[in-house]
Amino acid sequence: MSAQLKKGTLEMCVLAILGQADAYAYDIVSRLAAGVEMSEGTIYPLMRRLQNDALVRTYLAESEQGPPRKYYRLTEAGRRELAKMKAEWRSFVDEVNRILGDDHE
Repeated sequence: MSAQLKKGTLEMCVLAILGQADAYAYDIVSRLAAGVEMSEGTIYPLMRRLQNDALVRTYLAESEQGPPRKYYRLTEAGRRELAKMKAEWRSFVDEVNRILGDDHE
């Protein structure tokens, strides 16, 4: 179940990170790695899909440690999608907690 939960929430987590600040792929992976156990190989297909869906856009920025980095920025459509996902997530968690008898939170 853990792998399926991670897979199902990965897009929301990436959008949430980008909702806080623009980031490049390795930075996103680093921020997610501890809790979600993902790799760079997982992030690139997801980022392409988010870009194709117009939820993120990219730009290049100079780096002090090598070539320019490709940064991702949330679009307005991405912000709306994130808000929708967060509302759905909270509703889902509330319902699961209710079923488990943990609805006191």
